[in-house]
Amino acid sequence: MTHREALWESGHDESVEVNQRALIDKVLARYSGEFTVFRELLQNSSDSGSKRGSEENWRLPDLKTTLIHQWTFKNDGMLFRDEDWSRLKKIAEGNPDEEKIGAFGVGFYSLFSVTEEPFVTSGSQWMGFYWKDKKDQLYARRGTIPEASEPDPWTSFTMPLREPVPMPTPFDFVRFLTSSITFVAHLTQVSVLLDGKLLAKIRRERGVPRTLNMKPTLKPDSSKRTMRVAGVEVTPLHIKAEVMRCVYVSGSSKPKRNSITKANTIQTTTTVASGFFSSLFSSFAATPARTPKPLPPADQAALEAEKKAKDAEEEKKLTQMADRSVVLTVFSADVNVSLDEKIRKELLRATKKTPPSRTRLELIFTGKDEYEASKREDEQEPEATGSIFQGLRADIEGNGTARIFIGHTTGQTTGLGGHMSGRFIPTVERESIDLVDRNVRVWNEELLDMGGYLARTAYEVEMDNINNLWTNSTEGDTETRTWLRARALHALKFFTFYASTPAPQVSTLLEEAFFACGIAKGFAFLGASTPPPFPMISTAGVCNAYDIRMPNEAFSFLKQLPVIPEEVLEEARKIVGTLKDRGMIPDINFSDVTKELAARPLLEEELVACLKWWIGVYTEGSTSATQIQRVRTELINTAILVTGKLGSPEEKTIPLHSINTFLNTRGTGALIPTDGPLPDHLLPVSVSQRFNPVSLGSAMAWRELTILEWLQHLLDEKVTAVNPEYDPTSSAPFAERLLNILARAWPSSPKTLIDGIVAVLRQKACIPTSMGLQRPEEAYFQTAHVFSDLPIVTLPSGAPVRGMLEKVLQALGVRKHVDLQIVFNRMIKTGDWSTSELVKYLVAVQSTLSWEELERLRLTAAFPMEAGAATDKGKIPRGKASELYEPVDSLRELGLPILDWGTKTKWRPNSDEAKFLYNLGLLRYPPLDVLLGLAASSDSKVRAVALRYFLDNASTKYGDYSPTKYSHVAFVPAMKDGQRFMAKPTEVFTSIMWSSLGFAVADPNLHRDDLAKLQINEHPPTSMLVKLLQNTPPVDEKTAQLWFEAMAGRVSDFSSAELRTLSETSFVPLATAPAGEKSGSSTRLLPPNQCYFKGQSNAQVHSKLFVFVDFGPGNIFLSQCGTKHEPSVEEIAKILVDDPRRFYQLADGRDNYLIELRNIAVNRRLISTGILTRMKRNPILLGSRRVKKIKKDSKDTFVDLDDEDNWDFEYDLMRPNQIVIADDTNAYQHFGDVLFAAPQEDFLEDFYIELGSPRLSSLVREKFRTGTEIRGSKKAQEIRSLILERLPLFLHEHSHAKTKVPYTWLNNEQNFVVRTFGKIAVVKTLNFGQISASKSQDASAVAMQEGRGAIQLWLSGNDLIDMYEVSTSICRLLFDSPKASDALLFMTILSTDLRALRRRGYNVDRILRKQKAERQAAEDAVRERERQMALVSPSNESAVGVASQPTTHGQLAADSSVALPVPEKGPIPSTASSADLHIDRPAPRPPSVFHNSLSHLKRKLTGQRDGHQGMPSTSDARPGSPSNLRDDASGMLLGSPSPTPQPGSRTRTPQPGVTPWSAISANIDMAVKACREENNQVLHNRSQMQMVKEATNEGYCDISGRAGSLTLLGEMGGMKVFAAQDVQNASSVMTTKHDALARFIHVTRSLIGVYGLPPTSVHIFVDTAGEVIAFNRNASLFLNLRFFETWHDAEVRNGDLSKAYISWYFTLAHEIAHNLVQPHNSEHEFYFSSICEHYLPSFSRLLASVPQ
Repeated sequence: MTHREALWESGHDESVEVNQRALIDKVLARYSGEFTVFRELLQNSSDSGSKRGSEENWRLPDLKTTLIHQWTFKNDGMLFRDEDWSRLKKIAEGNPDEEKIGAFGVGFYSLFSVTEEPFVTSGSQWMGFYWKDKKDQLYARRGTIPEASEPDPWTSFTMPLREPVPMPTPFDFVRFLTSSITFVAHLTQVSVLLDGKLLAKIRRERGVPRTLNMKPTLKPDSSKRTMRVAGVEVTPLHIKAEVMRCVYVSGSSKPKRNSITKANTIQTTTTVASGFFSSLFSSFAATPARTPKPLPPADQAALEAEKKAKDAEEEKKLTQMADRSVVLTVFSADVNVSLDEKIRKELLRATKKTPPSRTRLELIFTGKDEYEASKREDEQEPEATGSIFQGLRADIEGNGTARIFIGHTTGQTTGLGGHMSGRFIPTVERESIDLVDRNVRVWNEELLDMGGYLARTAYEVEMDNINNLWTNSTEGDTETRTWLRARALHALKFFTFYASTPAPQVSTLLEEAFFACGIAKGFAFLGASTPPPFPMISTAGVCNAYDIRMPNEAFSFLKQLPVIPEEVLEEARKIVGTLKDRGMIPDINFSDVTKELAARPLLEEELVACLKWWIGVYTEGSTSATQIQRVRTELINTAILVTGKLGSPEEKTIPLHSINTFLNTRGTGALIPTDGPLPDHLLPVSVSQRFNPVSLGSAMAWRELTILEWLQHLLDEKVTAVNPEYDPTSSAPFAERLLNILARAWPSSPKTLIDGIVAVLRQKACIPTSMGLQRPEEAYFQTAHVFSDLPIVTLPSGAPVRGMLEKVLQALGVRKHVDLQIVFNRMIKTGDWSTSELVKYLVAVQSTLSWEELERLRLTAAFPMEAGAATDKGKIPRGKASELYEPVDSLRELGLPILDWGTKTKWRPNSDEAKFLYNLGLLRYPPLDVLLGLAASSDSKVRAVALRYFLDNASTKYGDYSPTKYSHVAFVPAMKDGQRFMAKPTEVFTSIMWSSLGFAVADPNLHRDDLAKLQINEHPPTSMLVKLLQNTPPVDEKTAQLWFEAMAGRVSDFSSAELRTLSETSFVPLATAPAGEKSGSSTRLLPPNQCYFKGQSNAQVHSKLFVFVDFGPGNIFLSQCGTKHEPSVEEIAKILVDDPRRFYQLADGRDNYLIELRNIAVNRRLISTGILTRMKRNPILLGSRRVKKIKKDSKDTFVDLDDEDNWDFEYDLMRPNQIVIADDTNAYQHFGDVLFAAPQEDFLEDFYIELGSPRLSSLVREKFRTGTEIRGSKKAQEIRSLILERLPLFLHEHSHAKTKVPYTWLNNEQNFVVRTFGKIAVVKTLNFGQISASKSQDASAVAMQEGRGAIQLWLSGNDLIDMYEVSTSICRLLFDSPKASDALLFMTILSTDLRALRRRGYNVDRILRKQKAERQAAEDAVRERERQMALVSPSNESAVGVASQPTTHGQLAADSSVALPVPEKGPIPSTASSADLHIDRPAPRPPSVFHNSLSHLKRKLTGQRDGHQGMPSTSDARPGSPSNLRDDASGMLLGSPSPTPQPGSRTRTPQPGVTPWSAISANIDMAVKACREENNQVLHNRSQMQMVKEATNEGYCDISGRAGSLTLLGEMGGMKVFAAQDVQNASSVMTTKHDALARFIHVTRSLIGVYGLPPTSVHIFVDTAGEVIAFNRNASLFLNLRFFETWHDAEVRNGDLSKAYISWYFTLAHEIAHNLVQPHNSEHEFYFSSICEHYLPSFSRLLASVPQ
């Protein structure tokens, strides 16, 4: 049994109570409809099979004022059965009969909305309802009625009203009953009685139904196929009503209709003053009655009698019954229902009824005539209420009066024009149908689908009737067809769907089914080609909607196409829009156009409309070009135009495809006469003149008829034969008319058209002349007056030839002058005319000369030359104008052919004759090639004149001169080797200095302006200089110096490729003495990249290894060719690797060799990978090995090996892997005589390690031998306590490496064990290559650690404990690479009294207190964790192994390490951060770099050095000193905290002596000389930079603060200036900060002099944010201008330079030290202070020179 079942069994039952009054009130609250009680009673009557029903209101004398106390409802249906009586008193138990409407069992309880105690009688029984004790529990009492003589057929519902209420408006009540009786199943009559007097009686009569054939074009199935229409009937429904007149007079609470009531209605009502209906009609009085004047008694009695008679008559009229009737058409559908079992069950559950297998659906359709009759009835009603059948009238305006009926009406509208009734399942209050419940919604939606089908059927039946009537009518029967269109319009409006309420889905579903039930044509699996058919009225009758088109004025030429009538489009706009949206009514398309054009020809007006439509389509541009072409072709091939009167001889048919042209009456086409013959391919002018020519031409692809085409048609032989009067070759008048037409068209005609006209008329005799019609070329103008026997143009009208007509004739070929050949033949050969006279005539007629004539004149040798001697045959030499020069003296001196102008007329260059000759080609000056040829001729006189002519006219006439184009002509006077000669312009130069190099230079007689005009180069091109050096290099150093000095001025002109070529070309002469000779020398040539400039760098070994040269100012040229100031580290390393021993010999021994090694080590980042690889494989490194000294005079055979004086050293060059790093002092003392060790200098050892030298500590293995252990030794306890006490002090001072284990771990007794033995011996074994040695030595202390176990310190009990051995042993286990200084510092702290340590500056008390507090906090945290993790269960206790005794501090510390992750290999890692290790360091920071450096320097100068060696040690570092290490950058911070220690340090082996100051000085010199210039334009922040930073919260070498890259701005005072990316308008920095830059450069220059730095190695940069004061990038130093401006610029500006000097002196020293040591450690600090000390005297002198 489950838990829930167990609980259920233990419980007890309680009833669920219902507040019946509240339940009924809440149900009735949802009945918001009108006359709800009567609606339910009528429905109950119909369900009982009642034929009649009556509703009575008892004793109401006045319809408007008297209150009603009780209602009674009776029906004559089936009497109540026992189950009916039982169901009557049950709420929510509906009638299970599926044929009945009642479903929810709450309809009867609507009576409680008006009464508290309804009473029901039926047959012999009764039942009354009452609220017991007037509370919330409803009871029913049932009894038997005493038997009467006759059984009562009525079932009565008596309702004593809860409180008296006015009677419902009688007219509205009767109208409600009229609508309600329409669809009830059995009820056929309803009567309304008032005090037993009949107020209204409504009867319903159904006619004989007519079965309709099922429409094959409609689908009878619902969307989910659960319902299917089996058949459709149409039934006439006749409703008759007898209504008392007072019902109409009582008015309506509904809004009044708009029709105007008759005036006599008001007049009648105003006469009623008293009686039964006086109050009823009092509100209808139009105006108050005037107070009558008093009458005599006899007259008063007569009037009263008359008034009573009138009241009686009026009362009689109001009680008369008015008969009204209406005939409706009801479409009914029998629907078969097929539900699946699941939905059937769900519907049974929801409605308590089994869903029927068949149901019926009805729709009221009111036709056009019935609708109009109903409206007329409204207008005929004397009262404003209108007809009682208004609720049944079609709602074609969409006012929402058509409802859904479920036997009785609901509040749900249909959205279309008629009521619809069916077995819809309503909501509980029956105001709307249920579309919420999932299964009920399926039923209602399916039934609505059937409603849409029924509505579509009714519509199509109506349209079929209209179509039949339309077909039987004639086209002339306008009245009938107008009526039919109105009837169809009514049907469309009736079936227009508006939004329904309250559920808008109803109309949506009906509309969707209305359209969706149509069956589309075509196969379903292929897709229907057209929408489903939908009949609709059109201008051509009833057609399928898809065959009807929306009207469009653009298609007015389509007369046979069915379109929607205008009245339909206007009044049925909504359904038309719906059909269009559904694609059922398409727009007019091109196929419609072509179909009608193929069916009939178009009249002229119709063609105009058609063309307008097509032009509109074309200009719209929404159709593709391909489709436009296809449609236009089809249109042209289909359309036919008919002109003239139809049926007359003038009728002419013109196919549109025969048209090619049209006449542009708005252009030149207007000049073409239309009275003459026109081409057949021309569009009729009456059509074309109504269009824009451009639009017509582009849209129809027709072209304008040109005058040329018209002229060609006019001159056609067939046309001229028929129309001789229009032939210009035979009719002189028409020829004149034609010429005038051409004259008017000529200005606007294009050249191609003019050429065509000329070609057509040139060979036609169409020019009227004095000798008849002539061809144009045979006619002459009046101006041709040379000869008299010429045909002159003469027009028949006598009009003069001028203006445009003259141009036309000229174009046609009419001559204005006589042919030149004729002139030559008749005049020139006679010798009557000279050259000047001939040219004068030609100038006079030049405007008439044709191009051919002028061209012939240019090509004819007709002009005589000067030098007038006749030829041997007596002929004068002649030439073409282009072969002769104008007759001027300057050209005669050149000996050129001159035109013979004669002596009669003087030659004037500006005359018209001269200009004419120039146009013919007469030369005014010689061409350049001719002139330069004369300048290079052998005739010196002509040569001089020609050159002078060129120089005088170079700028005006020979601007296109270029020496390269005439490089083959030697016309320039030049000198070479003291000789004058004519040189080519590209072989001579203006600068005299090139003569020493063998080049030709310009003649000194040439002026500077002449040289500029000749464009002679000042210098030879660089390519020529390169060839000179390659082919004929200088023979000696003196010559070379002259050459190089000359080329130095041209160095910027050489290209990069040329400089690279020269760098590898051997042209640098070097004098060398022949081997074995003391005197005499020979010269050898070297390429520049193998030479170096003489200077300081050529001292020592370099001068023996490299070639050094000095050519004075010529060095600038060699520098660009690759000669360097000094060898690079790469080059030195290469020579070293090539022959190390020779390098050693040339270096004069080990000291100089070590200097070179230090240089390479410092700059090894500049060495390529290939050289480094070779260095690893070759014996290039210097190693030393200890050798015992042999004392010849000593008789003592004992030698103390520990005494350094007994040892000497031997050196050799070896491979890196053959030399060890002596990082273990003790081991080196043992094995220093069997192996070679590296020099004990930090950066050299790092260099050796990088090349592959092993550490000695990694080669030596130790084994320990001990005597008997001394347990409980007090010494062990004391040493352990001492170490743990002093270790925090040591770790605080130790700042360059991280410990392998944390102090808290070491403080655990289990992790750090000290043991004492009687004796301890250490056996050291060395295995290195072929070397194998072993040494044994007694020790006082050793430390060890096996794996990750505890650290053990073994002490010798028999010897005095050596604290150095203790510190050395411990440091080996604490650090990965301990230094000797670490052991020395630890030894000092261990062996010095705390008070002495305090005197030396160690904050002993504070450090120890803080460490103790931290340990206590850690222990507390461990206890808290144990408390949180503790478990009570015994099993957990046993697993943990908790001891019962108290835990010591050491145990707590040990426990704390249990939770820490332990790596699988190696020592236990530190869990504390670097801050944890150094937390006890003193907080105060140094105030500035200057303060720190000066303090340190003061200690050094006073001899307060802590180190034991010449090189710095960790003990040099003071609290807070920087010691951070980073690979890519180094620098220092102003006031920075001690950075995090870095790994990688090692134990320093103590050197046997102090490093000499000369070695330190040599390193300092090397660091200074290593500084170099930065040659990049852009510096990226990822380059290696040594930085000085101001921030106090970052590491020394953190370059993340650099704001992007640096960009070169330019140089100032020989110093490069860079800008960061954050600087706005960087290009203007050099201007805006000019003064500050100048002052900063002045300060920096002075300090550069102090240090002796290369001048170009210091740079300045500008930024806007960040803490970078300075940085060292690849030995290039950068200083920040922003800090100078902030700190010192104001003082410097005022003349105080001392503080600026001091600050930047130390900054530069700091950066120079980075050339030796990259990280900020004690070694960097040592070199920093050493550099300051080294240059302090020079700096002091600089400070002393500053004025105070």
